[in-house]
Amino acid sequence: MALRPEVTEPLPLVTEDTLLDEAMQCPTDRPLETRPLTEERAFAFWQKDIPEEYWSLDAPQIIARIAAAREQLGSRCVILGHHYQREDIIQFADLRGDSFKLAQWASQQPEAQFIVFCGVHFMAESADILSLPHQTVVLPNMSAGCSMADMADPEDVFAAWDELHDAGITDVIPVTYINSAASLKAFCGRNGGIVCTSSNAPNVFDWAVEQGSRSNGHSDAPKILFFPDQHLGRITAIKHGVALDEMPVWDYALPYGSLGGNALEQLERSRVILWKGHCSVHLRFSLEQIDKARRENAGITVVVHPECSIDVVQAADLHGSTEFIARTIADGPPGAKFAIGTEINLVSRLARENPDKLVFCLDPVVCPCSTMYRIHPAYLCWALEELAAGRVVNQVQLDEDTRRDARIALERMLAVK
Repeated sequence: MALRPEVTEPLPLVTEDTLLDEAMQCPTDRPLETRPLTEERAFAFWQKDIPEEYWSLDAPQIIARIAAAREQLGSRCVILGHHYQREDIIQFADLRGDSFKLAQWASQQPEAQFIVFCGVHFMAESADILSLPHQTVVLPNMSAGCSMADMADPEDVFAAWDELHDAGITDVIPVTYINSAASLKAFCGRNGGIVCTSSNAPNVFDWAVEQGSRSNGHSDAPKILFFPDQHLGRITAIKHGVALDEMPVWDYALPYGSLGGNALEQLERSRVILWKGHCSVHLRFSLEQIDKARRENAGITVVVHPECSIDVVQAADLHGSTEFIARTIADGPPGAKFAIGTEINLVSRLARENPDKLVFCLDPVVCPCSTMYRIHPAYLCWALEELAAGRVVNQVQLDEDTRRDARIALERMLAVK
Protein backbone atom coordinates (compact mmCIF):
# COMPACT_ATOMS: atom_id res chain seq x y z
CA MET A 1 0.00 0.00 0.00
CA ALA A 2 1.32 3.46 -0.79
CA LEU A 3 2.07 5.84 2.04
CA ARG A 4 -1.13 7.57 3.07
CA PRO A 5 -1.11 11.18 1.87
CA GLU A 6 -2.18 12.49 5.27
CA VAL A 7 0.93 11.00 6.92
CA THR A 8 3.91 13.20 6.11
CA GLU A 9 6.49 11.54 8.35
CA PRO A 10 7.91 8.08 7.68
CA LEU A 11 6.21 5.34 9.66
CA PRO A 12 8.38 3.76 12.36
CA LEU A 13 10.09 0.43 11.85
CA VAL A 14 7.96 -2.03 13.77
CA THR A 15 8.96 -5.44 15.06
CA GLU A 16 7.28 -7.90 17.41
CA ASP A 17 9.49 -6.59 20.23
CA THR A 18 8.52 -2.96 19.64
CA LEU A 19 4.84 -3.90 19.61
CA LEU A 20 5.21 -5.65 22.97
CA ASP A 21 7.26 -2.76 24.39
CA GLU A 22 4.56 -0.30 23.30
CA ALA A 23 1.85 -2.43 24.88
CA MET A 24 3.70 -2.51 28.20
CA GLN A 25 4.23 1.25 28.35
CA CYS A 26 1.83 3.90 29.55
CA PRO A 27 1.33 6.38 26.69
CA THR A 28 0.49 9.42 28.79
CA ASP A 29 0.03 11.78 25.85
CA ARG A 30 -3.10 10.13 24.48
CA PRO A 31 -6.40 11.98 24.88
CA LEU A 32 -9.54 10.01 25.68
CA GLU A 33 -11.54 11.71 22.94
CA THR A 34 -11.50 10.25 19.44
CA ARG A 35 -9.21 11.74 16.81
CA PRO A 36 -8.81 10.59 13.17
CA LEU A 37 -6.49 7.66 12.69
CA THR A 38 -4.05 9.94 10.87
CA GLU A 39 -3.53 11.80 14.14
CA GLU A 40 -3.01 8.63 16.13
CA ARG A 41 0.55 7.92 15.15
CA ALA A 42 0.71 4.47 16.74
CA PHE A 43 -2.23 3.25 14.69
CA ALA A 44 -0.17 3.55 11.53
CA PHE A 45 1.20 0.05 12.00
CA TRP A 46 -1.37 -1.75 14.14
CA GLN A 47 -3.49 -2.99 11.26
CA LYS A 48 -2.48 -1.80 7.84
CA ASP A 49 -5.27 -3.46 5.89
CA ILE A 50 -8.00 -1.07 7.05
CA PRO A 51 -9.07 0.76 3.85
CA GLU A 52 -7.77 4.21 3.05
CA GLU A 53 -11.15 5.93 3.42
CA TYR A 54 -11.29 5.33 7.19
CA TRP A 55 -8.00 7.02 8.04
CA SER A 56 -9.12 10.64 7.85
CA LEU A 57 -12.64 10.30 9.29
CA ASP A 58 -13.26 12.44 12.34
CA ALA A 59 -15.37 11.40 15.34
CA PRO A 60 -18.75 12.78 14.12
CA GLN A 61 -18.32 11.11 10.72
CA ILE A 62 -17.37 7.78 12.26
CA ILE A 63 -20.22 7.87 14.77
CA ALA A 64 -22.79 8.63 12.06
CA ARG A 65 -21.55 5.77 9.90
CA ILE A 66 -21.48 3.31 12.81
CA ALA A 67 -25.07 4.23 13.67
CA ALA A 68 -26.18 3.66 10.07
CA ALA A 69 -24.49 0.26 9.88
CA ARG A 70 -25.95 -0.73 13.24
CA GLU A 71 -29.44 0.13 12.04
CA GLN A 72 -28.97 -1.88 8.86
CA LEU A 73 -27.71 -4.96 10.74
CA GLY A 74 -30.44 -4.81 13.39
CA SER A 75 -30.73 -7.75 15.75
CA ARG A 76 -28.42 -9.88 13.59
CA CYS A 77 -25.48 -8.17 15.31
CA VAL A 78 -24.61 -7.51 18.95
CA ILE A 79 -21.78 -5.23 20.01
CA LEU A 80 -19.95 -5.93 23.26
CA GLY A 81 -18.02 -3.13 24.99
CA HIS A 82 -15.46 -3.84 27.66
CA HIS A 83 -15.36 -1.40 30.57
CA TYR A 84 -12.00 -0.02 29.40
CA GLN A 85 -13.24 1.11 25.98
CA ARG A 86 -13.58 4.79 25.14
CA GLU A 87 -17.00 6.44 25.09
CA ASP A 88 -17.31 6.49 21.30
CA ILE A 89 -17.28 2.69 21.45
CA ILE A 90 -19.36 2.22 24.61
CA GLN A 91 -22.25 4.31 23.24
CA PHE A 92 -22.92 1.59 20.65
CA ALA A 93 -22.51 -1.39 22.97
CA ASP A 94 -25.53 -3.59 23.57
CA LEU A 95 -23.84 -4.60 26.80
CA ARG A 96 -20.80 -3.37 28.64
CA GLY A 97 -18.97 -5.27 31.31
CA ASP A 98 -15.95 -7.44 32.02
CA SER A 99 -14.66 -9.97 29.54
CA PHE A 100 -16.40 -13.12 30.73
CA LYS A 101 -19.75 -11.44 31.42
CA LEU A 102 -19.77 -10.16 27.86
CA ALA A 103 -18.83 -13.48 26.25
CA GLN A 104 -21.39 -15.36 28.29
CA TRP A 105 -24.17 -12.88 27.52
CA ALA A 106 -23.47 -12.97 23.79
CA SER A 107 -23.85 -16.75 23.71
CA GLN A 108 -27.32 -16.28 25.17
CA GLN A 109 -28.49 -14.17 22.22
CA PRO A 110 -29.42 -16.83 19.62
CA GLU A 111 -30.91 -14.28 17.22
CA ALA A 112 -27.48 -12.66 16.82
CA GLN A 113 -25.51 -13.94 13.87
CA PHE A 114 -22.56 -11.63 14.52
CA ILE A 115 -20.82 -10.89 17.83
CA VAL A 116 -18.60 -7.82 17.51
CA PHE A 117 -16.34 -7.78 20.56
CA CYS A 118 -14.84 -4.41 21.38
CA GLY A 119 -12.15 -5.65 23.71
CA VAL A 120 -8.91 -7.54 23.16
CA HIS A 121 -8.05 -10.81 21.47
CA PHE A 122 -8.42 -13.22 24.39
CA MET A 123 -11.89 -11.83 25.06
CA ALA A 124 -13.00 -12.49 21.49
CA GLU A 125 -11.58 -16.01 21.82
CA SER A 126 -13.70 -16.57 24.94
CA ALA A 127 -16.75 -15.42 23.00
CA ASP A 128 -15.93 -17.90 20.24
CA ILE A 129 -15.53 -20.70 22.79
CA LEU A 130 -18.96 -20.01 24.26
CA SER A 131 -20.76 -18.98 21.07
CA LEU A 132 -23.44 -20.96 19.29
CA PRO A 133 -22.57 -22.79 16.05
CA HIS A 134 -24.23 -20.22 13.81
CA GLN A 135 -22.53 -17.21 15.43
CA THR A 136 -19.49 -15.41 14.05
CA VAL A 137 -17.17 -13.47 16.37
CA VAL A 138 -15.46 -10.34 15.05
CA LEU A 139 -12.67 -8.33 16.68
CA PRO A 140 -12.57 -4.86 15.05
CA ASN A 141 -8.79 -4.64 15.29
CA MET A 142 -6.88 -7.92 15.31
CA SER A 143 -3.88 -6.19 16.86
CA ALA A 144 -5.84 -5.45 20.04
CA GLY A 145 -4.12 -7.83 22.44
CA CYS A 146 -3.18 -7.88 26.11
CA SER A 147 0.40 -7.44 27.28
CA MET A 148 -0.33 -9.48 30.41
CA ALA A 149 -1.75 -12.35 28.38
CA ASP A 150 1.28 -12.16 26.08
CA MET A 151 3.56 -12.72 29.08
CA ALA A 152 2.19 -16.26 29.30
CA ASP A 153 3.19 -17.56 25.90
CA PRO A 154 1.68 -21.05 25.56
CA GLU A 155 5.03 -22.61 24.69
CA ASP A 156 6.56 -21.13 27.86
CA VAL A 157 3.74 -22.51 29.98
CA PHE A 158 3.99 -25.94 28.38
CA ALA A 159 7.74 -25.93 28.99
CA ALA A 160 7.28 -24.94 32.64
CA TRP A 161 4.74 -27.75 33.08
CA ASP A 162 7.17 -30.29 31.62
CA GLU A 163 10.02 -28.92 33.72
CA LEU A 164 8.01 -29.27 36.92
CA HIS A 165 7.14 -32.85 36.05
CA ASP A 166 10.74 -33.65 35.15
CA ALA A 167 11.69 -32.37 38.61
CA GLY A 168 9.19 -34.75 40.22
CA ILE A 169 6.60 -32.06 41.02
CA THR A 170 3.48 -33.63 39.55
CA ASP A 171 0.71 -32.81 42.00
CA VAL A 172 -0.12 -29.50 40.34
CA ILE A 173 -3.44 -27.94 39.31
CA PRO A 174 -3.11 -25.33 36.53
CA VAL A 175 -5.28 -22.25 36.99
CA THR A 176 -5.34 -19.59 34.31
CA TYR A 177 -6.74 -16.11 34.68
CA ILE A 178 -9.27 -15.42 31.95
CA ASN A 179 -6.77 -12.86 30.61
CA SER A 180 -4.96 -15.57 28.68
CA ALA A 181 -4.88 -17.25 25.30
CA ALA A 182 -7.52 -19.84 24.43
CA SER A 183 -4.77 -22.43 24.02
CA LEU A 184 -3.92 -22.01 27.70
CA LYS A 185 -7.55 -22.39 28.72
CA ALA A 186 -7.54 -25.57 26.64
CA PHE A 187 -4.34 -26.67 28.39
CA CYS A 188 -6.10 -26.30 31.74
CA GLY A 189 -9.09 -28.21 30.41
CA ARG A 190 -6.88 -31.13 29.39
CA ASN A 191 -4.86 -31.19 32.61
CA GLY A 192 -7.54 -31.04 35.28
CA GLY A 193 -7.32 -27.27 35.59
CA ILE A 194 -9.70 -24.36 35.50
CA VAL A 195 -10.17 -20.71 34.50
CA CYS A 196 -10.80 -17.86 36.94
CA THR A 197 -11.82 -14.22 36.82
CA SER A 198 -10.78 -11.49 39.22
CA SER A 199 -14.12 -11.83 41.00
CA ASN A 200 -14.24 -15.61 41.46
CA ALA A 201 -10.52 -16.37 41.97
CA PRO A 202 -10.99 -17.20 45.71
CA ASN A 203 -13.68 -19.78 44.94
CA VAL A 204 -11.60 -21.21 42.11
CA PHE A 205 -8.66 -21.63 44.49
CA ASP A 206 -10.95 -23.55 46.85
CA TRP A 207 -12.03 -25.76 43.96
CA ALA A 208 -8.44 -26.45 42.89
CA VAL A 209 -7.39 -27.48 46.37
CA GLU A 210 -10.43 -29.71 46.78
CA GLN A 211 -10.03 -31.36 43.38
CA GLY A 212 -6.36 -31.96 43.90
CA SER A 213 -6.87 -33.52 47.31
CA ARG A 214 -9.48 -35.88 45.89
CA SER A 215 -7.28 -36.94 43.00
CA ASN A 216 -4.19 -37.70 45.05
CA GLY A 217 -6.13 -39.65 47.66
CA HIS A 218 -4.80 -37.86 50.73
CA SER A 219 -5.37 -34.67 52.64
CA ASP A 220 -2.28 -32.83 51.42
CA ALA A 221 -3.32 -29.91 49.26
CA PRO A 222 -1.92 -29.86 45.71
CA LYS A 223 0.15 -27.05 44.35
CA ILE A 224 -1.52 -24.45 42.16
CA LEU A 225 0.28 -23.13 39.09
CA PHE A 226 -1.32 -19.72 38.54
CA PHE A 227 -0.81 -17.65 35.41
CA PRO A 228 -0.42 -15.11 33.95
CA ASP A 229 -0.96 -12.40 36.62
CA GLN A 230 1.20 -12.92 39.67
CA HIS A 231 -0.53 -10.13 41.61
CA LEU A 232 -4.05 -11.54 41.44
CA GLY A 233 -2.59 -14.95 42.31
CA ARG A 234 -0.65 -13.55 45.26
CA ILE A 235 -3.52 -11.64 46.87
CA THR A 236 -5.85 -14.62 46.37
CA ALA A 237 -3.33 -17.02 47.91
CA ILE A 238 -2.85 -14.74 50.92
CA LYS A 239 -6.61 -14.85 51.51
CA HIS A 240 -6.23 -18.62 51.71
CA GLY A 241 -3.54 -18.42 54.36
CA VAL A 242 -0.60 -19.04 52.04
CA ALA A 243 2.61 -17.39 53.24
CA LEU A 244 4.70 -15.34 50.86
CA ASP A 245 7.57 -17.82 51.09
CA GLU A 246 5.17 -20.56 49.98
CA MET A 247 4.46 -18.89 46.63
CA PRO A 248 7.60 -18.61 44.51
CA VAL A 249 7.49 -16.76 41.20
CA TRP A 250 8.30 -18.66 38.01
CA ASP A 251 10.43 -16.54 35.66
CA TYR A 252 9.46 -17.71 32.18
CA ALA A 253 12.37 -15.84 30.58
CA LEU A 254 14.96 -18.20 32.08
CA PRO A 255 16.15 -21.23 30.08
CA TYR A 256 14.77 -24.73 30.52
CA GLY A 257 16.36 -26.37 33.51
CA SER A 258 16.45 -23.19 35.61
CA LEU A 259 13.20 -24.10 37.41
CA GLY A 260 11.99 -20.58 36.75
CA GLY A 261 14.76 -19.20 38.94
CA ASN A 262 13.81 -21.27 42.00
CA ALA A 263 15.57 -23.92 44.02
CA LEU A 264 13.97 -27.36 43.85
CA GLU A 265 13.39 -27.33 47.61
CA GLN A 266 11.53 -24.05 47.31
CA LEU A 267 9.20 -25.45 44.68
CA GLU A 268 8.69 -28.66 46.67
CA ARG A 269 7.46 -26.78 49.74
CA SER A 270 5.43 -24.27 47.72
CA ARG A 271 1.65 -24.16 47.75
CA VAL A 272 1.18 -21.76 44.86
CA ILE A 273 3.58 -21.17 41.96
CA LEU A 274 3.03 -17.72 40.48
CA TRP A 275 3.80 -16.82 36.88
CA LYS A 276 5.91 -13.70 36.37
CA GLY A 277 3.23 -11.66 34.63
CA HIS A 278 1.53 -8.35 35.36
CA CYS A 279 -0.73 -5.59 34.05
CA SER A 280 1.28 -2.47 33.19
CA VAL A 281 -1.67 -0.15 33.88
CA HIS A 282 -2.44 -1.50 37.34
CA LEU A 283 1.20 -1.46 38.44
CA ARG A 284 1.17 2.34 38.09
CA PHE A 285 -0.83 2.68 41.31
CA SER A 286 1.23 3.25 44.45
CA LEU A 287 1.12 3.75 48.21
CA GLU A 288 2.13 7.38 47.69
CA GLN A 289 -0.97 7.95 45.56
CA ILE A 290 -3.19 6.39 48.23
CA ASP A 291 -1.58 8.51 50.96
CA LYS A 292 -2.05 11.67 48.90
CA ALA A 293 -5.72 10.87 48.19
CA ARG A 294 -6.39 10.40 51.89
CA ARG A 295 -4.52 13.53 52.95
CA GLU A 296 -6.46 15.68 50.52
CA ASN A 297 -9.91 14.07 50.85
CA ALA A 298 -11.15 13.31 54.34
CA GLY A 299 -13.39 10.25 54.49
CA ILE A 300 -12.41 8.96 51.07
CA THR A 301 -12.76 5.28 50.12
CA VAL A 302 -9.92 3.79 48.11
CA VAL A 303 -10.98 0.98 45.75
CA VAL A 304 -8.46 -0.87 43.58
CA HIS A 305 -8.32 -3.81 41.20
CA PRO A 306 -6.58 -6.98 42.46
CA GLU A 307 -4.13 -6.77 39.54
CA CYS A 308 -2.43 -4.01 41.56
CA SER A 309 0.63 -4.85 43.64
CA ILE A 310 0.02 -6.45 47.02
CA ASP A 311 1.06 -3.37 49.03
CA VAL A 312 -1.49 -1.25 47.14
CA VAL A 313 -4.27 -3.83 47.52
CA GLN A 314 -3.61 -4.18 51.25
CA ALA A 315 -3.51 -0.40 51.75
CA ALA A 316 -6.81 0.14 49.93
CA ASP A 317 -10.17 0.03 51.67
CA LEU A 318 -11.69 -2.29 49.07
CA HIS A 319 -10.51 -4.30 46.10
CA GLY A 320 -12.30 -6.23 43.41
CA SER A 321 -13.07 -6.73 39.74
CA THR A 322 -14.18 -4.02 37.34
CA GLU A 323 -17.78 -5.10 37.95
CA PHE A 324 -17.22 -4.81 41.70
CA ILE A 325 -15.70 -1.36 41.35
CA ALA A 326 -18.55 -0.10 39.17
CA ARG A 327 -21.17 -1.51 41.54
CA THR A 328 -19.44 -0.06 44.60
CA ILE A 329 -19.47 3.44 43.14
CA ALA A 330 -23.07 3.18 41.91
CA ASP A 331 -24.26 1.94 45.30
CA GLY A 332 -22.40 4.62 47.26
CA PRO A 333 -24.47 7.32 48.98
CA PRO A 334 -24.65 10.88 47.63
CA GLY A 335 -21.58 12.83 48.69
CA ALA A 336 -19.39 9.73 48.94
CA LYS A 337 -15.75 10.08 47.84
CA PHE A 338 -13.88 7.40 45.91
CA ALA A 339 -10.30 7.15 44.69
CA ILE A 340 -10.08 4.36 42.13
CA GLY A 341 -7.13 2.24 41.07
CA THR A 342 -8.02 0.93 37.62
CA GLU A 343 -8.04 1.96 33.95
CA ILE A 344 -8.86 5.60 33.26
CA ASN A 345 -11.72 5.13 30.76
CA LEU A 346 -13.74 3.23 33.35
CA VAL A 347 -12.91 5.73 36.11
CA SER A 348 -13.87 8.70 33.93
CA ARG A 349 -17.16 7.02 32.99
CA LEU A 350 -17.97 6.27 36.63
CA ALA A 351 -17.29 9.91 37.52
CA ARG A 352 -19.70 11.13 34.79
CA GLU A 353 -22.39 8.64 35.73
CA ASN A 354 -22.20 9.50 39.44
CA PRO A 355 -22.18 13.32 39.56
CA ASP A 356 -23.42 13.28 43.15
CA LYS A 357 -20.13 11.70 44.29
CA LEU A 358 -16.46 12.53 44.06
CA VAL A 359 -14.82 9.89 41.84
CA PHE A 360 -11.25 10.19 40.57
CA CYS A 361 -8.32 8.02 39.50
CA LEU A 362 -5.49 7.46 41.96
CA ASP A 363 -2.98 8.05 39.19
CA PRO A 364 -3.02 11.72 38.11
CA VAL A 365 -1.52 10.78 34.73
CA VAL A 366 -4.02 9.69 32.08
CA CYS A 367 -2.98 6.13 31.23
CA PRO A 368 -5.44 4.20 29.05
CA CYS A 369 -4.84 0.51 28.45
CA SER A 370 -2.71 0.79 25.33
CA THR A 371 -3.85 -2.45 23.72
CA MET A 372 -7.55 -1.94 24.53
CA TYR A 373 -7.13 1.54 23.02
CA ARG A 374 -6.46 -0.06 19.64
CA ILE A 375 -10.20 -0.50 19.13
CA HIS A 376 -10.41 2.92 17.54
CA PRO A 377 -13.99 3.71 16.39
CA ALA A 378 -12.76 3.70 12.80
CA TYR A 379 -12.08 -0.03 13.12
CA LEU A 380 -15.55 -0.64 14.52
CA CYS A 381 -17.01 1.38 11.67
CA TRP A 382 -15.11 -0.67 9.08
CA ALA A 383 -16.06 -4.02 10.65
CA LEU A 384 -19.76 -3.11 10.83
CA GLU A 385 -19.96 -1.69 7.34
CA GLU A 386 -18.34 -4.84 5.98
CA LEU A 387 -20.88 -7.00 7.84
CA ALA A 388 -23.71 -4.85 6.50
CA ALA A 389 -22.34 -5.44 3.00
CA GLY A 390 -22.29 -9.20 3.55
CA ARG A 391 -18.56 -9.53 4.17
CA VAL A 392 -16.81 -10.67 7.36
CA VAL A 393 -13.47 -9.14 8.36
CA ASN A 394 -11.37 -10.01 11.39
CA GLN A 395 -13.19 -13.17 12.37
CA VAL A 396 -11.86 -14.87 15.50
CA GLN A 397 -12.30 -18.60 15.05
CA LEU A 398 -10.63 -21.35 17.06
CA ASP A 399 -10.05 -24.92 15.98
CA GLU A 400 -12.49 -27.44 17.39
CA ASP A 401 -10.00 -29.16 19.71
CA THR A 402 -9.07 -25.87 21.35
CA ARG A 403 -12.70 -24.82 21.66
CA ARG A 404 -13.67 -28.15 23.22
CA ASP A 405 -10.86 -28.29 25.79
CA ALA A 406 -11.09 -24.59 26.68
CA ARG A 407 -14.82 -24.93 27.16
CA ILE A 408 -14.18 -27.73 29.69
CA ALA A 409 -12.08 -25.37 31.80
CA LEU A 410 -14.64 -22.55 31.49
CA GLU A 411 -17.52 -24.86 32.41
CA ARG A 412 -15.61 -25.97 35.51
CA MET A 413 -15.38 -22.32 36.45
CA LEU A 414 -19.09 -21.79 35.87
CA ALA A 415 -19.87 -24.76 38.12
CA VAL A 416 -17.91 -23.25 41.01
CA LYS A 417 -20.28 -21.70 43.54
